[in-house]
Amino acid sequence: MIFFLIGFMGSGKTHWGKIWSQTHGCTFIDLDENIEKKEGQTVADIFEHKGEKYFRKIEAETLRSFKGLNNTIVACGGGTPCFYENMQWMNEYGITIYLSTSSPKILERVLLEQEKRPLLKKMNPAELLFFIDQKLKERAPFYNAAKHILPSENLSDQTFGNLFSKVQSSF
Repeated sequence: MIFFLIGFMGSGKTHWGKIWSQTHGCTFIDLDENIEKKEGQTVADIFEHKGEKYFRKIEAETLRSFKGLNNTIVACGGGTPCFYENMQWMNEYGITIYLSTSSPKILERVLLEQEKRPLLKKMNPAELLFFIDQKLKERAPFYNAAKHILPSENLSDQTFGNLFSKVQSSF
């Protein structure tokens, strides 16, 4: 069983993925970190030097390389579900979990690490909130196609534990 955590940047995919994988004895994979290791450069550098089209192709290939993994939680990039029919593929080969997060909460979280996010570095908070709102609207059809939607503001280890048990009992 493989769990794919999806949602916008700052929704807690990596944070909760690490916690849940430790608590439930799963392997944890951060898709972006996996790509960075394979490519030998950061996602930001890949975008800058090779372009988004190249990155999305590598992202889809890397995602599909996880087919057949078991007992694994994968934290996907915010845009992963939106390209190359990735959402359909993840729903076919795993359990998708959308960590739904409000725009103000995302803003609060990304402002803390704005320097790490090259697309956001030069935006003031008002511009950033507008950007977040627009991207959430664009990505909503993909995110809402997840098998499970969990509001990220109320997450706990028990939240995933309950879902984990429910999914295991259905197999």
